[in-house]
Amino acid sequence: MVNTCYVKTADSYVVIDSGPSYQYAKQAYNVMSNIEKLPVNTVMISHEHDDHWLGNSFYKDTFNAEIIGPKYINNHYKAGDQTRMFKVLPKNAIVGTKIIPVDKTANKVLSLTIGNELFEITPIGTKAHTPEDYFVYMPKRKVLFAGDLAMNGRITSNRHGSLLGQLKAIEMMKAKEYEIFVPGHGLDTSKGAMADAEKYFTLLHKRLVKALEDDVEMTDLAEVIPMNEFKDRAMFKSLNGRNVAEAFTELEFAE
Repeated sequence: MVNTCYVKTADSYVVIDSGPSYQYAKQAYNVMSNIEKLPVNTVMISHEHDDHWLGNSFYKDTFNAEIIGPKYINNHYKAGDQTRMFKVLPKNAIVGTKIIPVDKTANKVLSLTIGNELFEITPIGTKAHTPEDYFVYMPKRKVLFAGDLAMNGRITSNRHGSLLGQLKAIEMMKAKEYEIFVPGHGLDTSKGAMADAEKYFTLLHKRLVKALEDDVEMTDLAEVIPMNEFKDRAMFKSLNGRNVAEAFTELEFAE
């Protein structure tokens, strides 16, 4: 569902994207405890899609962890809201889950030393995958946690995002020196793990610009811009057509 990440520091764990429910986060913590039983004092959230942050309730209830994430969460969600995960997960998977506001947001790069580890939380500053996205970088370790700004093995859903913002985010992440790249979804965490997302958005932009120059109609987009290089990726049939159409509208009005 989502790549939840945890980093062991000298005296605690840092969690990046707590996952879709209290129960999920509890199970993730049990895995951490097999390494060493330490508290989780800090949780960093990459964006407002609820599969990435509803696990906050476990870490807040259990450790009173500080939640760092987009202010969009506080502005658009309140206690008792039935978000998407409450509707799609079975009752035993969502039980105990609550809407927890973030404690701290980042309007510019936020550098934190936690235990013996250095983290940099970078806001994109414009709509990208969602209206407000962060990525987390560990400069000493050369590890980058992208959230849903990049995925691999599947097509992203850009329903709440911006093609131009995605391209900006990719350039911002490429500027970092990393050896490990952790996407929001996908199993490839190698240095080249962003290549799939970069290729998809770059080709989509290039082809849409030409379609606009050629006065292609919206109804002809699927035929003119099939994006067949990605047809074997998961979610292609359900998401690609909408991505193309919405990016076309974005670029049309951007001009």
